[in-house]
Amino acid sequence: MGIKSFQGKRTAVLKKETEPILVSDYMTKNLITFSKNQSLEDVIATLVANRISGGPVVNENNELIGIISEGDCIKHISESRYYNLPVDKDNTVERAMATEVETIDGNMNIFDAANQFLKSKRRRFPILENGKLIGQISQKDILKAALKMKGNSWK
Repeated sequence: MGIKSFQGKRTAVLKKETEPILVSDYMTKNLITFSKNQSLEDVIATLVANRISGGPVVNENNELIGIISEGDCIKHISESRYYNLPVDKDNTVERAMATEVETIDGNMNIFDAANQFLKSKRRRFPILENGKLIGQISQKDILKAALKMKGNSWK
């Protein structure tokens, strides 16, 4: 006589397919942006007041034309000091911003985006749709996404 199972009838375990977690799910949509004609003094005040490390520079059509960062502002301050000049209030974002900007797709998987951060050594990536700025993802946004995930759902 065999051993009787007290667990009852076993049913096949259905694996629940997890939806990919996309950059667009975690990107910041309400951005502080700058214009190319803004003074660096204004940018510095905005960065400090909002506790951000940089932001996209857009034209009047909300098209991305560059990125301005704390590093760009510090470089300007350092160069002024090196040449023993006062910080020029007429210096504009256009003179200091980085114009070659890497962007990523909002439909990219969050893990692929994390890998992109590691490869590029950037702190933020703008996200464009039809040439217009729609958001930005930062390294901190990637960390927030990771905290919300369970260890067994990482794929």
